[in-house]
Amino acid sequence: MRWKCICSYDGTDFSGWQSQPNGNGIQDILEKRLAFICGQPVRIHGSGRTDAGVHATFQVFHFDANWKHGADAMVRAFGSNIPKTIQVLSAEETDQTFHARLSAIRKRYEYHFIEGYASPFDYRYVLSLGHKQLDTDKMNTVTEKFLGKHDFSAFAARHDDSSSENTVKIIHEMRFVRRGNRVTFITEGSGYLYKMVRIVAGCFVQIGLGKADGDLLAHALESGNAAQNFRGECLPACGLFLEKVYY
Repeated sequence: MRWKCICSYDGTDFSGWQSQPNGNGIQDILEKRLAFICGQPVRIHGSGRTDAGVHATFQVFHFDANWKHGADAMVRAFGSNIPKTIQVLSAEETDQTFHARLSAIRKRYEYHFIEGYASPFDYRYVLSLGHKQLDTDKMNTVTEKFLGKHDFSAFAARHDDSSSENTVKIIHEMRFVRRGNRVTFITEGSGYLYKMVRIVAGCFVQIGLGKADGDLLAHALESGNAAQNFRGECLPACGLFLEKVYY
């Protein structure tokens, strides 16, 4: 039996989604619980690897296991003896052809900023800009240039496992939304390279702060060489959320 599950987590205290030698990956924690539930080791497969400190409201994973007690019982079983900052929201039996990563056709990420300082209750989930303010109108004039199919290799961090990954991605949506002193970077695409969302958002922050020209960023995208033309910092993980995975 193949099971598809949706989970959410506060990534602050974990070493990312992927299994780690120290056992602090979210995958490690879910697999440990699943081994107890099923009475044997079970490998799970996620829709993607969120990095250390990155959050998710909608991470999808699948696994194969013989479980005869139904989906609701599966969710309840996951609810015990795992950190409260990880929650399995749903479970359903699915076709053997379903694969959490390979079947995904689109992913949505959001990065959250606050102009000012975050409260003690949400500083783990936003990037505080202090006295700085973002010109979101100027930023949104450039996001339009990122829509469509592009090679994003210049906007990804080096990663040992990424040498064979296709660096061409399709971006369906990219924009900045302001609600008072809170700004959200929204991007939806066919997939993303290692730390790509945080690097692209960092580039746009330089534009929004008036420290860089938007045409320079557009040229970096077209030339495929951000290192020489334009490079924003990779923003901290705290503000990034995996919001949705589409199949």
